[in-house]
Amino acid sequence: MIESSRATSKIGLALAGGGPEGSIYEIGAVRALDEALDGIDFNDLHVYVGVSAGAFISACLANNLSTAQMCRAIVKHDPGEHPFVPETFLSPAVGEFVRGSMKVPQLFLTGLLDLAKHPTDRRLFEPLARLSRALPVGLFRSEPLRRYLENIFSRPGRSDDFRKLRRKLVVVATDLDSGRPVRFGEPGLDHIPVSTAVQASSALPGLYPPVTIEGRHYVDGVLLKTMHASVALEDGADLVLCVNPIVPVDTIRSVELGIMRRGRLADRGLPTVLSQTFRTVIHSRMGAGLSAYETRFTDRDVLVFEPRRDDYTIFFSNVFSFSKRKAVCEHAYQSTRRKLRRNRRRLEPVLARHGITLRADILEDPDRDLWESVGLHKRRRPSTSHVKDRLDKALARVEDLIATR
Repeated sequence: MIESSRATSKIGLALAGGGPEGSIYEIGAVRALDEALDGIDFNDLHVYVGVSAGAFISACLANNLSTAQMCRAIVKHDPGEHPFVPETFLSPAVGEFVRGSMKVPQLFLTGLLDLAKHPTDRRLFEPLARLSRALPVGLFRSEPLRRYLENIFSRPGRSDDFRKLRRKLVVVATDLDSGRPVRFGEPGLDHIPVSTAVQASSALPGLYPPVTIEGRHYVDGVLLKTMHASVALEDGADLVLCVNPIVPVDTIRSVELGIMRRGRLADRGLPTVLSQTFRTVIHSRMGAGLSAYETRFTDRDVLVFEPRRDDYTIFFSNVFSFSKRKAVCEHAYQSTRRKLRRNRRRLEPVLARHGITLRADILEDPDRDLWESVGLHKRRRPSTSHVKDRLDKALARVEDLIATR
């Protein structure tokens, strides 16, 4: 590795997708990194790269929203801000259902005419396939997310224009009709509003309709790569910090911990099976990409932070519950702090090459609380709850020591 100094190292941040729960996980994880890494200003990095939910968080950081502000937005309404509520992502696409239903009579009639013309043809697949064109291309509207961001980025000191940001921001989406990646924020595509680019990057097919921009249709950038960390490396970043919340779950301990009765994801139905399949494919592809970076960018460093495979808090949480999204954010914060502690000996030399140090006082504090760190005071709790929290933290420290040994 090439030696770098604090004055010359360029730091990049690459954030993956993951839907509403991924956004909340990334907020907690980035907050932990912000506190623990001395020598980095997360609102003044060399380059920000975001895909889907990661595009949402990256755009906020590039627009001078601090990690503390984003944490507070999860639980309270800051003056001049809008609270971050996952429901923003799930506004029903009523228009898609109406347009689809209006197509049914014509498609059905066309199918009947085809059968009448070819009465001996017993294949019913083609008429049924024709009716499938009436299905909505997305269940939810992404326009509320665009308006939410447009409003936030219109505040003083922020901008919805890539060209007016202090630092480079790249939002990656996929051109639906070509299957190629598109980097909003790069020359030629930097005139597209940031909020519109994030909307396009977050349009996961099946959940959200494609976003039309200048006559082209765009969908979620995660279809091609998980994080697109190579964008930051190609832009000259010496160190890229990556956060990826999309990890397949391993249910091996779920029965023992009382999370599941039999440890079988199929018992939870199609959505869970599809989620696990999606996570497995995405995570496998990310591993292949990281291996390629090691040979392609031999003089750079890439650090990835993600949940463990037995992190059931993330996989099984319903972040549309206010208490659950608080818990997910704090869980991501604490688990990222634990990872930094466990891997301290390995990480310190890597970070030192870029003039960054780990703050031992932050990482070794057993009583450190996310909400107090961002200026929100906890309510006084019963003594039994306090004892339980202290016990949980003590057990976590024992686990860290065992892992270190």
